[in-house]
Amino acid sequence: MKFSESWLREWVNPNISRDELSHQITMAGLEVDGVDGVAGEFSGVIVGEVVECGQHPDADKLRVTKINVGQDELIDIVCGASNCRLGIKVAVAMVGAVLPGNFKIKKAKLRGEPSFGMLCSYGELGIDIESDGILELPSDAPLGTDLREYLSLDDAVIDVDLTANRADCLGMAGLAREVGVLNRQAVTEPTWEAVVPSIDDSVQVDLQAPASCARYLGRVVKSVNVKAQTPLWMQEKLRRSGIRSIDPIVDITNYVLIEFGQPMHAFDLAKLEGDIQVRMGNGAEKLTLLDGNEITVPADSLVISDEKKPLALAGVFGGEFSGVSAETQDIMLECAYFAPLAILGKTRRLGLHTDSSHRFERGVDPELQHKVMDRATRLVLDICGGEAGPVCEAKSEENLPKPVEITLRRSKLDRILGHHISDAEVTEILQRLGFNVSVSEGQWEVVTATYRFDMAIEEDLIEEVARIYGYNNIPNTAPIASLSMPDHKESDISLKRVRSMLVSRGFQEAITYSFVDPKMQALVHPEQEAMILPNPISVEMSAMRLSTLTGLLSAVGYNQSRQQNRVRLFESGLRFVPDENADSGVRQQAMLGAVISGAQNDEHWSMESKTVDFFDLKGDLEAILGLTVSDEEFTFRSAAHPALHPGQCAEILRNDRVIGVIGAVHPSLEKPFGLNGKTIVFELELDALLHARLPLAQTVSKFPANRRDIAILVDEEVFAGDVVKMIRKVGQNQLVGINLFDVYQGKGVEPGQKSLAIALTLQDNTRTLEEKEIAEMVDSVVDALKTEFNALLRD
Repeated sequence: MKFSESWLREWVNPNISRDELSHQITMAGLEVDGVDGVAGEFSGVIVGEVVECGQHPDADKLRVTKINVGQDELIDIVCGASNCRLGIKVAVAMVGAVLPGNFKIKKAKLRGEPSFGMLCSYGELGIDIESDGILELPSDAPLGTDLREYLSLDDAVIDVDLTANRADCLGMAGLAREVGVLNRQAVTEPTWEAVVPSIDDSVQVDLQAPASCARYLGRVVKSVNVKAQTPLWMQEKLRRSGIRSIDPIVDITNYVLIEFGQPMHAFDLAKLEGDIQVRMGNGAEKLTLLDGNEITVPADSLVISDEKKPLALAGVFGGEFSGVSAETQDIMLECAYFAPLAILGKTRRLGLHTDSSHRFERGVDPELQHKVMDRATRLVLDICGGEAGPVCEAKSEENLPKPVEITLRRSKLDRILGHHISDAEVTEILQRLGFNVSVSEGQWEVVTATYRFDMAIEEDLIEEVARIYGYNNIPNTAPIASLSMPDHKESDISLKRVRSMLVSRGFQEAITYSFVDPKMQALVHPEQEAMILPNPISVEMSAMRLSTLTGLLSAVGYNQSRQQNRVRLFESGLRFVPDENADSGVRQQAMLGAVISGAQNDEHWSMESKTVDFFDLKGDLEAILGLTVSDEEFTFRSAAHPALHPGQCAEILRNDRVIGVIGAVHPSLEKPFGLNGKTIVFELELDALLHARLPLAQTVSKFPANRRDIAILVDEEVFAGDVVKMIRKVGQNQLVGINLFDVYQGKGVEPGQKSLAIALTLQDNTRTLEEKEIAEMVDSVVDALKTEFNALLRD
């Protein structure tokens, strides 16, 4: 927002310089973006009056004038401005004057006629106003007065960048109130004679959308002169606020907008048909705006209409048909409180943004409308004349914002600020802000002002106290913190190592949303309840994930539909499981999931094309488990999972505790997820994986190792893992290697049985093992297997 320093000082005039004022405003949280002069640098320009004006004898476009500047003699000046005429007051640059750009005025002759000065236009004085001729001053401008002094051109325009929560400062009243609070000075508001209705004409207001418009005021003013001249003082204040003068009615509504931050609008009374309605659009109405653009009023937009047609887009833009024109004689002034949510976003959708919508979107004082209506009416009567009717009001008391009651605790104030401000000073600051304050033991009960609609919680009051007290007055005290080295166990495995291992094996890391489609997740976890978000981004992202599998399977389907035939993805992240025993009612667990689909390898002429199977992903998983140097702690056990194929699913255990699952995706899930072909997945708890056994140095045997292969027959229900586990138990220290290298069922093996071929590697650190010892070790293994699994040594 731009504002004039001199206008601000009419309200409150602290004894500080312009730079100090700008710095003070910035430090209070209202950042000053720039400070610019209201006119160019010039001197020697005074007020004069044209007392003679005649045609130049040798030039059609020049006039020869005599100017009275309040001195003993009249001054001859030749002027080419079309609006130069007898009797007007003008800005006269005397001989010796210096205009912007270091342009010096000298005596001259123009087409033979002497000229001892220059009549100036706005542009020649560095004033940003479009004009075709010279500057015309009010008739009561005192002759000979320095123009800079008369128009207060030593003033400055201060541009303040307000945050969205400080809409109360989008007017001179709010800015002055802020400066007054910062400087402990009273604010002097403008005074005017209250308007007493002199006619009975009025409009009736039908408030059909009270939630969006809780208060609407209308007032008829008849017999106004819209061709009257807007006073120069008003034009200048508007100009210095970045608003161009249009006509007196529009200028007055803009003036009170800048003065109090309350938007207003004026309708041509003759163009209204019936009562005023404040309602929502029906989605089919056309409205031509004041800028000439025609729009279709959206069904969720608030409109002001009469009984037959929409008149304006409420709080945003007036309609061209009902607007004030040069033929207007009677007007209806509108002043309302529109709820921010009724305006917010509507203007962007229509490609509109006005000073009015800017304020209503952020909020205006709901108690300000009567004062502003009276102020605007008085200005209309003083400038344009006319007669005013009574103010007609329609309001919904229950929808008007109410002051907020907030408790401010001394303990929290001190804790957040890290500095103690005395009770008396805190009370004074809150009262200076316009709040009602009652003090009790260790706290303040605060009722906020209606214009501070950004006040809602205790932290808001703390911020206000700190801001007004002055951030610079709070001492810089470095926080005291004792440093302690984080606990780091050498046995912990970093997640980075796991990621690197998977990447080296051809996987790509995926990052999917923690929010998933509850319908898709129910297919993966049909018996598990998920946490549903109260305000989701969309219906498809309304449930917190119970595992990484839902997102990974969706990613596989997404890639396969885009001709990615070989997919290998992994993801590490949290799952969210409802748990009454958890502090927040939900257990958050870090998980690692992976999925493979398509060919085992990229296409190559030397490789046979094969589709991935269960053991491909199991091999990748075992490579990760190998990082723990604790292979024997991990086992796999056949299991069932609703999302995985029966007979191709296993639980992952560490020290007999289930930590995850691995298996092929059930065929029933292929169509919903858009999967093409066999898909294998695993998921396990990261905490159970990222702990390794520290390797212990052992003597490397210098004696030869011996390998013996055995083939045993067992029932097909016997797990090979259990067989290997038993061999390791029997073999003791001399059995240094066990490898299952073949599983066979077929010719030569009875139905219901299978043959397991196992390589045993034996070695001793102190001597070479003799054949007899090797044979005894193999026999003890075979006997143990026979006892435990009814195994037979195959010929």
